[in-house]
Amino acid sequence: MKRTLKDLNPGEIGRIKSVTGHGIIRRRIVDMGLVPGVELTMERYAPLGNPVEVKSQGFHLSLRKNEAETIILE
Repeated sequence: MKRTLKDLNPGEIGRIKSVTGHGIIRRRIVDMGLVPGVELTMERYAPLGNPVEVKSQGFHLSLRKNEAETIILE
């Protein structure tokens, strides 16, 4: 079973294996620097689960839940 960014609990760390999103979603994720090999930490989920907040390379980033589902972790 593949594990995605959405599956991390707050405080957990993951390393990106691949990004399966297409088009504008993929471009947004890659433009944030979330590419294979990058490590990230799940910071928190918003009360309704959207957006999710992560920390990567010293930056705090917000992603929509559907974007987080396209980030496959090692």
